[in-house]
Amino acid sequence: MTDTPSPSNDVNAWAVGWTAFAGIMMIIAGLFHAMAGIAALVSDEEFFIVDSGWVYELNTTAWGWIHIIVGAIVLLSGIGLFTANVTARIIAIVLAGLSVIVNFAWLPYYPVWSIVMIALGVAVLWALTTHGDDLARSTGI
Repeated sequence: MTDTPSPSNDVNAWAVGWTAFAGIMMIIAGLFHAMAGIAALVSDEEFFIVDSGWVYELNTTAWGWIHIIVGAIVLLSGIGLFTANVTARIIAIVLAGLSVIVNFAWLPYYPVWSIVMIALGVAVLWALTTHGDDLARSTGI
């Protein structure tokens, strides 16, 4: 006879997987933001497409620093998700939304990368808002 958990104690494995996915994607997105920021600081006009007339126009150095700062915060919040802390999850949701907004404003400078980062941000938002508390239940925290 094996000890199997009762159905009331079962945690949706998909939900836990999506929450872990969100944490990993936040860490990766934070690293990507930081790398894009460093490239903007180092290469300025040589690496990025700069189109004049965009409403959210900043120079690439300013965008570089924005990406480095946001990237570091997103990376740390992704790490915090693995603690199954509700506060970490709320911060991660806010930062994933902020990441989507920053990448929308970054579109004229690096369009393909921005679209990829927006898609990752939306996937993280979905995972955290739909299944965020299941990781806490699976770890017993």
